[in-house]
Amino acid sequence: MSKKIKDTFEYEAQFRFYEELNDFLPHNKVKKIFPYKFNGSPSIKDPIEAIGIPHTEVDLIIVNGRSVSFRYRLKNRDFVSVYPVFQSIDISPLLKLRDKPFCKDAFILDVHLGRLAKTLRMLGFDTVYRNDYDDTEIVKISLQEKRIIVTRDRKLLHAKEVTHGYCVRSTNPQMQLHEVVKRFNLKMNIRSFSRCMICNGLINRVDKDTILHRLEPKTKLHFHEFYRCDVCERIYWKGSHYSELQARFERIQSEM
Repeated sequence: MSKKIKDTFEYEAQFRFYEELNDFLPHNKVKKIFPYKFNGSPSIKDPIEAIGIPHTEVDLIIVNGRSVSFRYRLKNRDFVSVYPVFQSIDISPLLKLRDKPFCKDAFILDVHLGRLAKTLRMLGFDTVYRNDYDDTEIVKISLQEKRIIVTRDRKLLHAKEVTHGYCVRSTNPQMQLHEVVKRFNLKMNIRSFSRCMICNGLINRVDKDTILHRLEPKTKLHFHEFYRCDVCERIYWKGSHYSELQARFERIQSEM
């Protein structure tokens, strides 16, 4: 007489993910209600990440019509709706996932996003980046300095200590820039050429006479307006490269 084999899972909940959260789902789950089988009573954060969504991408969780925090314990027959950040609607009275928002203009980028880091700095955004930071250092700096982690590494955002982050989808630096500016609604905060693209320090006007010894002869002759980084002391001036970059940034702003 054969024994009846028990099911592996005791319970089942229904999940639905909205908008760009579907970027992380397999095709058969995109924009669809689908079952999630489980045992025990896991916190809602665990199945969301098991399904493949970094918790930092989530801004609102509705269970059976009620907003819940990541500490909510999943129950049998729960219906879970998961939403990304709302760009044009103020839902702050409903939000229960994070106690304190980070400054939306301060970032730390992982080792794969060096070109994006330079561009964000040139647009005036406080952006920490080094190509020798490991994941532990990135998380530590994020928490200490209240910086949003921007990464291509989904696993980095799964770290339980991480509270604020964004996983860029594109591998193209220009498209990555569009993503970040749109995600954090940065368009109106752009201050081109206010930060050093090398070290992230602030750039300020400097008297030409104080830096003459550092200028090439042709630069001394043809340019009269100079800027210097407060940290690394790199010198900037409005040469031909400036006009090209200015045109590029104006084009970027018009496309956003």
